[in-house]
Parts: sequence; C-alpha cells; structure tokens
Amino acid sequence: MTTKDVPARIGDLPAMGRPANSALLAQGVTTLDQVAGLSEADLRALHGVGPKAVRLLREALVGRGLALRGDGAPGVAPG
Repeated sequence: MTTKDVPARIGDLPAMGRPANSALLAQGVTTLDQVAGLSEADLRALHGVGPKAVRLLREALVGRGLALRGDGAPGVAPG
C-alpha cells in the first residue's frame, strides 16, 4: 500500500499527514486509546511519524484526558 492509498483520517486520530497515518496503520493503531499505550520513543521509531505528528497526537490525547505512555495522564502516575 502506498501513502496515496491511506485515508487522510483514521478512527478518532487527529488529521495528520499520510506518512504518519500509514505508519500507525501498519502497526494496527487506529484509536487514541491505542496511541496512549505507546511512548514518544515508540512513535518516533515509526518511519513517517515525526515531531509534528507526535505533537498532534499528544494534543489529541490531552483533549481526551489521556497521555502517551511515560507522560502520565492528569491525576495518574506514569507506569
């Protein structure tokens, strides 16, 4: 599958570039709940996920009261 075949928006993930969407889809990640199980290092290790995608994902997570693994959610200890 080329990035041209990847939808611009997946599940409840924020609108991001197709390379980031393609990388997440390849890992089976289609929801913010799944993203919350990943760390920033996990995301950055995916080819196509850069600083902007990480920022957009982090902002979307915060909006839902979630956080990346290791960031800690409001009122929740990292772990």
